[in-house]
Amino acid sequence: MSTMPPDVLAPARLLVGRADAVMAAALHAAAVVMHRGETIDEHQVHAERVAYLATQIGAAGDLVAYAERLAAAGHADALQERMALAYAAEVVHTLRSLIEAAWSDFGLSDSDVAPLLAQDVRDAVRTGLDEAFLRAIGRDVIAIGGLNNIDLEDDVASLTRDVARRFAREEVAPYAQEIHRQDLIIPDRMLERFCEQGFFGSSTPEEYGGSGMGDLSMVIITEELSVASLAAAGSLATRPEILAKALVAGGTEGQRHEWLPKIASGEALVAVAVTEPDFGSDVASIITRAVPAEHAGVRGWRISGAKAWSTFAGRANLLALLARTNPDASLGGRGLSLFMIEKPAYPGHHWRFEQPEGGIMEGTANPTPGYRGMHSFTIALDNVFVPHTHLVGGDAGIDRGFYLQMEGFAAGRLQTGGRACGLAQASLENACAYVAQRQQFGQPLADFQLTQHKVGVMATHIAAARQLTYAAARAFTTRAVAPSMAKLLACDIAGEVSREAQLLHGGWGYSEEEPVSRYVLDALVLPIFEGAKPILELRVIARGLLASVEV
Repeated sequence: MSTMPPDVLAPARLLVGRADAVMAAALHAAAVVMHRGETIDEHQVHAERVAYLATQIGAAGDLVAYAERLAAAGHADALQERMALAYAAEVVHTLRSLIEAAWSDFGLSDSDVAPLLAQDVRDAVRTGLDEAFLRAIGRDVIAIGGLNNIDLEDDVASLTRDVARRFAREEVAPYAQEIHRQDLIIPDRMLERFCEQGFFGSSTPEEYGGSGMGDLSMVIITEELSVASLAAAGSLATRPEILAKALVAGGTEGQRHEWLPKIASGEALVAVAVTEPDFGSDVASIITRAVPAEHAGVRGWRISGAKAWSTFAGRANLLALLARTNPDASLGGRGLSLFMIEKPAYPGHHWRFEQPEGGIMEGTANPTPGYRGMHSFTIALDNVFVPHTHLVGGDAGIDRGFYLQMEGFAAGRLQTGGRACGLAQASLENACAYVAQRQQFGQPLADFQLTQHKVGVMATHIAAARQLTYAAARAFTTRAVAPSMAKLLACDIAGEVSREAQLLHGGWGYSEEEPVSRYVLDALVLPIFEGAKPILELRVIARGLLASVEV
C-alpha cells in the first residue's frame, strides 16, 4: 500500500463537522423561505440543490464514521481512511462553491460560512483533493483489482456476502452478457437456484417464512448479485421486497401468513404494477379503477385500466397493483387500494391472460437499450376480477393502498442503492482489470497518472455511496429520507463510474462484447425507477428535511 499522510481521519472528521454546521444553517434558511417544504415548487432549483448537498454531506459523514469505527475496533483500513478524507474534501469544496455561486438563494451570512473558510478547513481540503493523494488511492485500488473486501462489522453480513458473491460469479456472470445481448428472460434454472439460496426472503421475518437476516443483509445480497447482472440477478428481489414490506406494514395477519412465505420461497414471483402510461411518479393521480363486484358468490373487485413499466410482469405469477377504489379523483392518494392479482407465468415479450371470471389482461414488453433479462411491460386490464381477500389489508386496506405502497417503495429505494453500488463495483473491477493488462505507448494504462487519478475518484465515490446505503439499511425505517438519499447518490455514482470505466477501455468499451458497455446502458435506468431523481430530490428528500426543521 502507498504511504498515508498522518492523521487522515482527524481532518476528515473536521470537514464533515464544519459541513454539517453550515448545512444546518442552509436548511434553516431554506425552511423559512419554503415554509418548511410547503412551497418547494416555488423554489425547485434551490430545493434540489439543498437536497443533493445534504445527501453528499450525509455520505461523507457515514464514510468517515465507518473508518473511525474500524480504527476504534483495531481493524483500521488505511485505504478507507484516505477515501474518507478525499470524499469529505470534495463535498466541502462543492458546498463552498455552490454557496458562493448562489449566495442570495442560500440566504446565509458571512459568519454562517466562516467555518468553511478557516485555514484548517482549507488545509484539509487541499490535502484530500491533492492529485497525488488521489493517484495513490487509485494505484492501491488497481493493485487489488478494485475488489470490495471491506470489513462489514457483522459476521452474518460477511457470510451473506460470501454466499451471494459465489452465487453471482458462478451462476449468473457466465450468462449475463448473453441475456443482455439477446434480450432473454432470466432462465428458469437460474431462478430455481436463486430461490434455493433464500435470497427472496432475506429481510422477511422468520415467523413469516423468511430468514430474518434484516435489511443490511438484503442490501449486501443485492449489491453482490448486481455485480454480476443488474437485471438478471440484482433486481430479482426488488419487487418481492416492495410487496413484502407493504404486507408487513398493512396486510391482514391471514395475508401475511399466506403470502409472505410464498414470496420468501419464490413460489410467488412478484411484479409491481403502479405506473400508468400517463402518470409516472405522480402516483396519486392514477386512474385505473377498481369497482366492487361479485362472482359466483365471491366478494371482490373488477379492475380496468392500463399500467406501464411493470418489470417482470410476464414471468411473474403475482401482480401488486395499485388502483383507484374511490371515484373521487380529488382525493388523490387517499382513494387508492393495493391488490394482489394472480396470473400464469409467461416467458415471452407478449402475453394475454383470459380469466375464467371473464376478465382479460394483456401485456407487451417495452423495448429498452439496457436492463434486460426481466422485460418491462405495458399492461391493459379489462374487467379483471380480484377477490376481496386479495386486497392488501382487507376492509381496513380500502383507500389506504397509496400509503402501503409507499412503505414498499422505501424498501425498493434502499435496495436500489445496493443495486447501484453493485453495478458501480462491477465497472470498477472491470476497469482495473483492463488498465492493468492493456499496453499503450510502451506501458500499461495503469501506470499513467490520469488513469490512477480517475480510478481513485471512482473508488472514493463508490465507498461513499456504499456507506450511505449501509447506514440507511442498518437504521431502516420507511419514514426516513435516508433510503431515498442512498438511492439518489448511489445511482448517480453508478452512472458516472460506468462511463469512466468505459472511457478507460477506449474503443473496446463501445463493443457489445465487453461487459462495460452493458454497465453503461444498465446504469441509465437507475436514476429513473423507484422514484425518478427529481421526485426524490424535491418531494421526498427536500420536503422531508425541511419539514423536520424548527423555524
